[in-house]
Amino acid sequence: MRPRHSFSSRHTGKIKNIRKQKGKYPLIAQKVIQDSDIILEILDARFIQETRNEKFEEEVKKKNKRIIYVFNKADLIDKNNLKLSPELIPYVFVSSTKRKGIKELRNRIKIEAKKVEKKPDDYHKIIVGIIGYPNTGKSSLINSLIGKSSAGVGSDAGFTKSMQKIKLTQNIILLDSPGIIPEKEYSQQDKEKISNHAKLGARSYSQVKEPELVVATIIRDYPGILERTYKINSKGDSEKLLEELGKRKGFLKRGGEVNEDATARLIIKDWQTGKIKL
Repeated sequence: MRPRHSFSSRHTGKIKNIRKQKGKYPLIAQKVIQDSDIILEILDARFIQETRNEKFEEEVKKKNKRIIYVFNKADLIDKNNLKLSPELIPYVFVSSTKRKGIKELRNRIKIEAKKVEKKPDDYHKIIVGIIGYPNTGKSSLINSLIGKSSAGVGSDAGFTKSMQKIKLTQNIILLDSPGIIPEKEYSQQDKEKISNHAKLGARSYSQVKEPELVVATIIRDYPGILERTYKINSKGDSEKLLEELGKRKGFLKRGGEVNEDATARLIIKDWQTGKIKL
């Protein structure tokens, strides 16, 4: 039986921002911080601490800019289980795909905008810069905020390549930027870091070189999640999970051997697109 899929070929020629961003993208994000009055840091509600960029947060505070922490993808978590750090204030929980929390975020932006002190000769509009880890849903969030598709949305990490200015109201402009992996976490060789990038959505399921390792990382960090989702009793054994799921999905090579690469990419895709809930 031939495999019924081809993940890796679908995205040939797509943005490979992991190699480029270490130089160009952080400079763009720093300019966003410099030019903005208010910063929205978009964080994945499932991985709040992991998707923070504390270096940029320090830059925001050093420049006396206002910051709002936006916990996106909140529909994928139980908020009652969260223990939030007091330093993450003010914050707003949102789900850009479900359009939940959007009104609250708009109101919070307007509240903070009124606190911005502008000099008489300053540009009269309030600039709201948006920063965040790759694939935290920044573009989807912008489209939800403004009520139409103005920001490009892509499933691959790093879809936004440069700054984009988008009008939120007559007096408030949104300034988008590419997703940035914090410098201390950037790596092309460290398998643990690369697996975490994929787990957090910074590397697309189509771009990961060793998807089986990513699945093993998810099983290690979130015991029982994949087993419950796919109804497979693997007892924490990633190889067994891949074997059983691959057979079920018909992801087989010639001779009936399970295609573990394809099966692992399916799991990562489900994880990154929110089909697997914590």
